[in-house]
Amino acid sequence: MNKKVRVLIVDDSAVVRQTLSALLTSDPDIEVMATAADPFAAAEKIRQEVPDVITLDIEMPRMDGLTFLDKLMAQHPIPVVICSSLAEDGSESALKALENGAVDVICKPKVGTKQFLEESRVHICDVVKAAAGARLGPRRPAAAAPLVQKKLTADAVLAPPPSRAMLQTTERVVAIGASTGGTEALRVFLEALPADSPGMVIVQHMPEKFTAAFARRLDGLCAVTVKEAEDNDSVVRGHVLVAPGNRHTLLKRSGARYYVEVRDGPLVSRHRPSVDVLFRSVARYAGKNAVGVIMTGMGDDGARGMAEMKQAGAQTIAQDEETCVVYGMPCEAVKHGGVDKELPLERIAPEVLRLCG
Repeated sequence: MNKKVRVLIVDDSAVVRQTLSALLTSDPDIEVMATAADPFAAAEKIRQEVPDVITLDIEMPRMDGLTFLDKLMAQHPIPVVICSSLAEDGSESALKALENGAVDVICKPKVGTKQFLEESRVHICDVVKAAAGARLGPRRPAAAAPLVQKKLTADAVLAPPPSRAMLQTTERVVAIGASTGGTEALRVFLEALPADSPGMVIVQHMPEKFTAAFARRLDGLCAVTVKEAEDNDSVVRGHVLVAPGNRHTLLKRSGARYYVEVRDGPLVSRHRPSVDVLFRSVARYAGKNAVGVIMTGMGDDGARGMAEMKQAGAQTIAQDEETCVVYGMPCEAVKHGGVDKELPLERIAPEVLRLCG
């Protein structure tokens, strides 16, 4: 029997602690070890028993989550998932937490429709299990493969691509997918690009409202222009579009113009936005003009879509195991036969530029 992932929930709201506990314990691979109303109570719990993962609120009495995270990473590194309401101001704090060592960010669960709670449960449990297998500093052993529920494929949003790839045009398009650990991986990748790089579309698994702040932060760090994608945005040289949280983003083409369509739809490969949906649309509308990159993340989102891209004539790259926080998505893409080359993170940007030369 696989060992359960033991979780410590740290949040000043009793309602959130109770709701999050119920969602997590519904997964047979997760055990809520304890809950704490603030970092001081959490520190006492950790002294008694060390959890595999901590879910951490940002705004709490006596000590805020960012301060506690800094102390934890300096003294006793444990995988931390930020659990935030993600209001506009809070999303900036959540980004800071990711820079300071948090593995991922989830939205605080809210009481709502049955579908909303079920989608929240699937996502929260997946993130916590991914965090348990994440590498913090020195390489950590890979986590045992979790039990997964049946999931939809890109067929739920976009029909399979035709057998013949689209004819090549003068412009190249780069499609990128990432999940756990991807916020920092994407920063490293995009900071290495010149201002005239090929147009790019990114799906990073993130909650709603978080992607806009993420794009703004990257825009301030990189030579390329980075923004959250909006429906009908053109994919042009020097610009990077980040799929908005909770919306699927597809590449489309009208004549020589590439643009994106942002739409609603069911979870695909357990995600919305889904890398599989983006990659399938790129296979259909860009074909040989495309370069696909799949980065760190848990699960298999993007694996099938990358195989379709390769079949359509695109060049494909996966981040290698040594530089991944979680070697899940790249590994599955390799297994599906969709990867031309595996590279360390720092070598991906030069290779993308070479392929788009």
